[in-house]
Amino acid sequence: AFSAQAQTATTTLDKIQQQGKVVIGVRESSAPMAYALGSNHEFVGYHVELCEKVLAQIAPQAKIEYMAMTAQNTLPLVQNGTVDLGCGPTTNNLSRQKQVSFAVTTYVSEVRMAVPADSKITSIKDLNGKTVAASAGTTAVQLLRKFARDHSIELPTQLGKDHYESFMLLESGRAEAFVLDDNLLAGVIANSKDPKGFKIVGEVLGAEPIALLFRKDDPAFKKAVDDALTGMM
Repeated sequence: AFSAQAQTATTTLDKIQQQGKVVIGVRESSAPMAYALGSNHEFVGYHVELCEKVLAQIAPQAKIEYMAMTAQNTLPLVQNGTVDLGCGPTTNNLSRQKQVSFAVTTYVSEVRMAVPADSKITSIKDLNGKTVAASAGTTAVQLLRKFARDHSIELPTQLGKDHYESFMLLESGRAEAFVLDDNLLAGVIANSKDPKGFKIVGEVLGAEPIALLFRKDDPAFKKAVDDALTGMM
């Protein structure tokens, strides 16, 4: 009996079955994909609902625990097994595939920028030498650096720990623009004090395939999640 209890779960599904729970990683400020609602911090959003529906199919008896993550700590928490299923708006790219695995793509967004409604900025090039806000750990940071190199301009970037903090840099006038996925920009603007005070402008810096994520080298769990998602599709 002791030996059986001491055995380490070899797959995510084994772990969920043994522990009777599943930990999903969510976000507090990534509306409409994953965000906290109200003072009780109920987590909602498109990707949160997808995770809940997937788990209702593949682990219906397991209790769901919600863990708030940021763009910066998402990959480490999934990689080390703290989080079983990442449900935030995480971009699936080749460099991240070296650390974690992704389910089938469930959303595609475009990286653009938000500026004040009365701003004359219409292109990323107009930001040359001006302060730009971005969220730590997002692909927008790398895209801004690449754009600056390719066009020989300076884009001083100030990083917020999450999207609310990054938007506050724009809202308070400490940044001229906030660069992020267009749907997430729309989410923070809609939840701001003055939604009509901001607009989304500029060229597309990159198209982002967004997907649920989990630890690498667990083909059984990936198949279960993908089958549930494609079945819903």
